[in-house]
Amino acid sequence: MRANLRATVSLLCGIILLCSSETTTGQTCRGKCGVVQDGCSCRATCVSLLSCCADYTRACLQLKPHSSSMLGGRALRILGLLLHPSGRLLCRFKSEVVLEGYIDADGRPHCISPLLYETGWIQFEISTDGIQFDRSGEYLSVHPSEADPAFQVTLVNATRWQNYGTPNVAGRLKMTWNGSLIAADKVNVELWGYREFSSRSSSTEAGMNGPSSPRAELSYLYSLDRNVVNSGAFSFVPESSKDHSDWVLGNIRITASSQSDGARDVQALWSSGHVLAWHLGQTFRDDSAAWAKNKCLQWDVLEENQPSFLHELIDCPCTLAQARADTGRFHADYSCDVETGSVCTYHPGSVHCVRALQASTQGSGQQCCYDGTGALVLTGDSIGGSTPDRPHDWGSPPYGEPPRLPGYSHWLHNVASFYFCCLWSDHCHVYFRRRPSSGCRNYRPPKAGAVFGDPHFMTFDGLGYTFNGQGEYHLVSPSPHRELSVQARAERVKLKNGTFARATWLSSVAVKEESSDVIEVRLAAGGGLQVLRNHKVLPFTEQRWTDLQGVCVFVRSPQSVTVMLLSGAAVEARLHDGVMAVTVLLPSEFAHHTRGLLGPMNSDPSDDPSTRRGEGVSSDGATPEEIFIFATGWNVSEKASLFTYDPRNLLDDPALGPAFAPPEPPDDPLVADMLTTCFGEGAAFCKHDTLTTGSLAVGNATLRAFQNFQLLMDALQPVVSCGWLPTPRNGKKNGTSYLQENTLSFSCDEGFTLYGSTRRTCREDGAWTGEQPYCITDDNVRFALGAVGSVSALVTMGVMIRLHNRKQDRDRKEKPDQTATQEQTC
Repeated sequence: MRANLRATVSLLCGIILLCSSETTTGQTCRGKCGVVQDGCSCRATCVSLLSCCADYTRACLQLKPHSSSMLGGRALRILGLLLHPSGRLLCRFKSEVVLEGYIDADGRPHCISPLLYETGWIQFEISTDGIQFDRSGEYLSVHPSEADPAFQVTLVNATRWQNYGTPNVAGRLKMTWNGSLIAADKVNVELWGYREFSSRSSSTEAGMNGPSSPRAELSYLYSLDRNVVNSGAFSFVPESSKDHSDWVLGNIRITASSQSDGARDVQALWSSGHVLAWHLGQTFRDDSAAWAKNKCLQWDVLEENQPSFLHELIDCPCTLAQARADTGRFHADYSCDVETGSVCTYHPGSVHCVRALQASTQGSGQQCCYDGTGALVLTGDSIGGSTPDRPHDWGSPPYGEPPRLPGYSHWLHNVASFYFCCLWSDHCHVYFRRRPSSGCRNYRPPKAGAVFGDPHFMTFDGLGYTFNGQGEYHLVSPSPHRELSVQARAERVKLKNGTFARATWLSSVAVKEESSDVIEVRLAAGGGLQVLRNHKVLPFTEQRWTDLQGVCVFVRSPQSVTVMLLSGAAVEARLHDGVMAVTVLLPSEFAHHTRGLLGPMNSDPSDDPSTRRGEGVSSDGATPEEIFIFATGWNVSEKASLFTYDPRNLLDDPALGPAFAPPEPPDDPLVADMLTTCFGEGAAFCKHDTLTTGSLAVGNATLRAFQNFQLLMDALQPVVSCGWLPTPRNGKKNGTSYLQENTLSFSCDEGFTLYGSTRRTCREDGAWTGEQPYCITDDNVRFALGAVGSVSALVTMGVMIRLHNRKQDRDRKEKPDQTATQEQTC
């Protein structure tokens, strides 16, 4: 019966689509993807609306796979299109890179992804006549570290590769790959190197050179071997390079042996980028520490001539809880993520690191690392401390030019120098002087508002109220100073028996900020959450992260989606037993600039909620009916709506009247179970939703959403930091936490006497108790105490301390050490 019904529906859809096609003869989607025409549509929603032009699937192309490393080399099959196997196919990327595609024996066309110095969705077009590029689509170019590992060359024991030639590291190196991904019996094994340099452009004035411009280059260096049997494994004993030893960063690439050496943009497999210790010259192998020291000092000179970037960076969150909760401004560092169990190789002692999402104006990035207690780890206390990055690891728009290339600019300027100064030589003090940990004294956690259940609202200022209206409403409405729009759609709760309850719940949330893409997160028909970008479904089957225009999206699971805006705002959508909850996080810059159902964010809950005219509705005396009337004033107009409309969202549900404070029928068996489930803080929300929907599962989902929101609020509580304190020279410091009520103790080495405070406590006002301790030699103390008269002794001691401080300052300039470079605060 079901099969017959499904066949009938398919036939009807086909007839409707055919009729639509017949009535739109002459209208085509070639060169018009995303456009709604008079008689048919080339927009993605046309599929569900049955309004597509006849050639939509053949003109607006889909790819499988839909993502590739930005290094390129992956075959992308074009779906829904068959061509003659002997035909010609050209693929053009970003309207500028034109490559030969290929058509397999079954007529399926393929494009090879090119090497691009950027991430995000990349536009492409194809041509079958070499003239017209009028069929188009897009694919996702991803950070090399986030590319599918199944399509990479694996460096077996990568640590050995990256330390080859240092003491006690030698022998044979091995790599592996999936041989079936290279359609050839034999392959070439190549080394490619990366570098950045300046080039001068020609000037129109005679004999003059124009200003220098930075350039990036990933180039073929040489082949490790050719015509190797494609067994999926290769090993070799590295020989020191004579001609290319100045290249310190690069990749291994595997190609079919039929390809010429260094052929660009051909089907290939790449290794991860890594420091090329194994290929460096004989000088490195003879004395790696001396070679690395020289490189470290050269890097230090280059840094001296670079503009400062530290002042541009956002302060780190003070605690691990804040760092993980502030999802609009920070995201887990893939190389040190407590959730994935990754080893923090470059930050020993840390359990989790985060990176600031947005790069600074110079393209720099912030990194913050935390230990097992949740405390911020600083380079003044540990080699595993947080280190800022001159180029952001994830790159920054407009990409293309250094130092804004994803991955590679970071590795060249931040990671390779860490090897030179810290891992291969004993000069970490040089590195940490240029990359000191940032503090958290200026960090301000965001404010959060939430919507969950039969919608219950928690405003940014902490007021809770219930509004179970149906329709589309402004959670955050654009203001003259902040062009952020967050809209929520509430629909009738449909019960398992097919009837509608006198209740609503969230079915979708849509977000846009200034000129960003529109992102919509909605309930998927088959369960889970679905993400749409500009009304087109975004796939997350291959990647969990995607960079878009003015916005990023992270899908932790089908039940958890986070949307991050350039302003530092975030919108989190979560599913609890199939019920959507939405949390909006806004940084302090939004204070007094928000409007909508989540309130004005002014730290005053008494004016929450407020009307469109800014008039507060008294939260103390307002009745549920009055709140209902006020809230409907924040409905979204048809013109302002950000939502996608398809048949599922165009159905007219029966009219819904508000349900206020439903009674608890004493004879209802559901009540007993409800009282067992709905207890503690949030119980009122739980009971309300259980009774309005008749579902204990819905009530329990509401309670869980409320509890999760409370945990978030606890994590985002402001904390006071008094700033980092140095360890006294020739002494010890006990403790590395610099937050309110924490106490540090100090002592001196044998032969030294402590002058100053032995214990200092961080006060509520952000100041330390006591005075900075110093360790003075016993001879200096005896000399001071032997001075004539007590006053003279005190004066002499003060002079000695000042002279000692001057000597320390002089030593810092001549030979700074790890702790002395920490002038910042925590």
